Amino acid sequence: MGGTGRTCPPPTPNLRPHPTLPPSPDAALIPPSHWQNREVFPSSPFSLPAPWISIFPPFFFFFSSPLPPLEGVCYFRAGWEDPSRISRRQRRGIAGYHRDPTGILRPSRLDQPRRGSLSCLPFPSPTLPLHRHPRASRQPPGTARSSAPPAMELLSTPKNIEINNITCDSFRISWAMEKGDLERVTHYFIDLNKKENKNSNKFKHRDVPTKLVAKAVPLPMTVRGHWFLSPRTEYSVAVQTAVKQSDGEYLVSGWSETVEFCTGDYAKEHLAQLQEKAELIAGRMLRFSVFYRNQHKEYFQHVRMHCGNVMKPSLKDNSGSHGSPTSGMLHGIFFSCNTEFNTGQPPQDSPYGRYRFQIPAQRLFNPNTNLYFADFYCMYTAYHYVVLVLAPKGSSGDLFCRERLPQLDISSNKFLTCCVEEGELVYRHAQDSILEVIYTEPVDLSLGVLGEISGHQLMSLSTANAKKDPSCKTCNISVGR
Repeated sequence: MGGTGRTCPPPTPNLRPHPTLPPSPDAALIPPSHWQNREVFPSSPFSLPAPWISIFPPFFFFFSSPLPPLEGVCYFRAGWEDPSRISRRQRRGIAGYHRDPTGILRPSRLDQPRRGSLSCLPFPSPTLPLHRHPRASRQPPGTARSSAPPAMELLSTPKNIEINNITCDSFRISWAMEKGDLERVTHYFIDLNKKENKNSNKFKHRDVPTKLVAKAVPLPMTVRGHWFLSPRTEYSVAVQTAVKQSDGEYLVSGWSETVEFCTGDYAKEHLAQLQEKAELIAGRMLRFSVFYRNQHKEYFQHVRMHCGNVMKPSLKDNSGSHGSPTSGMLHGIFFSCNTEFNTGQPPQDSPYGRYRFQIPAQRLFNPNTNLYFADFYCMYTAYHYVVLVLAPKGSSGDLFCRERLPQLDISSNKFLTCCVEEGELVYRHAQDSILEVIYTEPVDLSLGVLGEISGHQLMSLSTANAKKDPSCKTCNISVGR
């Protein structure tokens, strides 16, 4: 080029100068074979040998203009430009470049392109070398240039971990740090692990560690997320503080001690959301007159011989939603009330046994009884179950439910009603849901009738310790399943 006294290679699509930087005198150090041989630097399928460029100059200038990126083709900046004058943002946008320990920009392997860079295949031949402009050096010759950031003081390890305000899908956490770290810390790292136990809900989450990253905020901070927190589940947690440095790397502290905690049950507002979903599919109301309970013959023999002919409440199992407050906490007796729409009578089939105890509805459900909504779930099937609780007013079961469950109006709700019509009590149940009614007090067998049914025992319909389908959009809400 004019004024330099050296001959530079003509600009080709392979080696076009940076639009804002002058060419470097070191370009003369590049042998002609590197820029005339297309196989050495295959940056564009339109590259032409030098003789063709001299014959067709208009054609050359057409293709020397910026070309759209082609799939599988890597476009580099000119090999002779000054790398030291390229900003960090520009360097991050150049596929296949890195700085070596002396600070010189070098071509990188292209097997694993950086995020945001072009996906390129490795070159089959040596790549074009880059040379740093000697005038760009800001240090005396012979001095090693280091890109490492200045050393920073280490962070102290967090201590005194405290966890409180635990719900089914959130908790609050705080810890102590050195005074000097409070202003430096920019991020928190939280290592959350689900503890393995035989009662864990394996249908909800995989037992994998969860690493959470949060920007530093005043402590205590709330951690919330139903996609990695399940109700009634034991977790272990540890924390780490970090400072994000100017080069994008993190200076981190050591991990704190590990603290264990257990998430809580559904709150009333969560159960209210389940209730709204259950009401959408409840269907019309059908009349019924009896509650019934199916069991094996041995069960009723045991009640008569060892329990004074009285069925006593037992602890509810873990069937249904994993966050239901009644699971493993409420004592009661399960009854059913669903009838066949064409006969108005209880079905002749049951998954729980061939012997059925029937009791008039008014013995268990009357104006002196409170009704509560407890759960809504399915077991990977098209039909859904609604769990209701009947508790005599003022009983221990009533006090338990009043604090934890939404109360229903016994004369006006979508599931189970007791109304006075023409001077007598009339009972109705939802047609499109299978109702599971828990009565919280003992029941004497003398108040009803015990007999054998003629149908089949459909064991596949049993809900004993059944787990809820976490993928069902009909009966799940946006909190822990």
